[in-house]
Amino acid sequence: MGHQDITLTSFTVRDLRWPTSLDNIGSDPMNLAGENSYGYLQYHTNVGTTGTGWSFANGQGNDVLCTAIRSLAPRFVGRTLSSITENMGATQRKLQSGQIRFMSPERGVLQLATCAVLNALWDLWAKVEGKPLWRLVADMTPEEFVRCIDFRYMSDALTPEQALTMLKEKEGGKAERIKMASEDRAVPAYNTSVGWLGHSDEKVKELLREAKAQGFRHFKLKGGQSPENDRKRLGLVREVVGDEAVLMVDVNQLWDVDEAIEYMKKLADLRLWFIEEPTSPDDVLGHAKIRKALKPLGIGVATGEHVNNRVMFKQLLQAEALDAVQLDACRLAGVNEILAVLLMASKFGVPVVPHSGGAGMVELCSHISTIDFICASGEQSILEYTDHLHDAFEAPAKITSSGFHVTPTVPGYSCDVKETEFAKFECPNGSFWKSEQGLKMLNDPWRGVPGEQTS
Repeated sequence: MGHQDITLTSFTVRDLRWPTSLDNIGSDPMNLAGENSYGYLQYHTNVGTTGTGWSFANGQGNDVLCTAIRSLAPRFVGRTLSSITENMGATQRKLQSGQIRFMSPERGVLQLATCAVLNALWDLWAKVEGKPLWRLVADMTPEEFVRCIDFRYMSDALTPEQALTMLKEKEGGKAERIKMASEDRAVPAYNTSVGWLGHSDEKVKELLREAKAQGFRHFKLKGGQSPENDRKRLGLVREVVGDEAVLMVDVNQLWDVDEAIEYMKKLADLRLWFIEEPTSPDDVLGHAKIRKALKPLGIGVATGEHVNNRVMFKQLLQAEALDAVQLDACRLAGVNEILAVLLMASKFGVPVVPHSGGAGMVELCSHISTIDFICASGEQSILEYTDHLHDAFEAPAKITSSGFHVTPTVPGYSCDVKETEFAKFECPNGSFWKSEQGLKMLNDPWRGVPGEQTS
């Protein structure tokens, strides 16, 4: 049966929340407690194949995300897969148009919902083709790749014609890069599981020893509590892993612009690669000012996990505000907009280092970084690896003994969560959320707010 005969017949949306805060996973300067959560969408078809997509939330608010997904998902029910995929750039533009757009054009909760819908469509497309998503994209011609992108609002920085030229220039070494991906040599990993703020020093040391044994040499820690505390934590990395370790610090939007500059000057001797999200993710000029001030000190600036769309990334790149583009697989408008940002980053010569610090993010970003390496930049970068909840997935992310991400092989976008996880953690009727502990957490209106949380 061809694509023209495969029809989307219905959809389901589910609220999935893991109680990750009980293990201090996700703890950072702005989030005391976080429950890694999904607005989880599945499109059902007349042939039985299911397309799965989700966007990420942090516990409270996931019900709002699920409502937004339910508002968009009906648009594709009754449509054939071929009518959707023949021009994915147009599909994105249409999904982001109409009365719903007035709520919040290409940002916020509706952007997250758009991501879930588009990801479910891409997952279905890749499954029907019998390919992992990265291979579906890698096998596209440059013309097919460009047709997946909506160039509106970004043509002053990148036109379709320029994108086509860039992709054709990368065709030369593409076969060799695909071979490297098939041998799990495409995407080196860096570790952030060692760095959650809620971990004790002993726990950090234990995790560092494990990470060193796994082949990690790049480490990112949460910081911002004080220069003294940061020095202590970063010193633990040097103590366990040695001087060859590459270090990064993430403060999750903690500071004002000038405060970020003054704080990081005190850590200049620690040879940090970058400071991540030093100020508001919306402050393009603020990031540019911080980067300009820290550049003489050898410290770079990175951001992206809360950057809503290609327009903001365009401005960050135009303003020379970034040393690493940390796009988020669930913050942008699905694979479509990610492809756009990959090409812009390549044009501006800034490496893509996707954010993958939450449950399932590594699964998705393994595809994204592979696409960047094979098709867009043609250059190796690194990708975050957090070691939690991989067993919840039908196609879990893994790393090799030499510290590379294992290239996905299962058809689709690696989105499918095992049904056993829903029995425990679907909200509000999963067994955990009906337990005494779960109910206490759900009924805490200030969950995650320092000084106010009661659960």
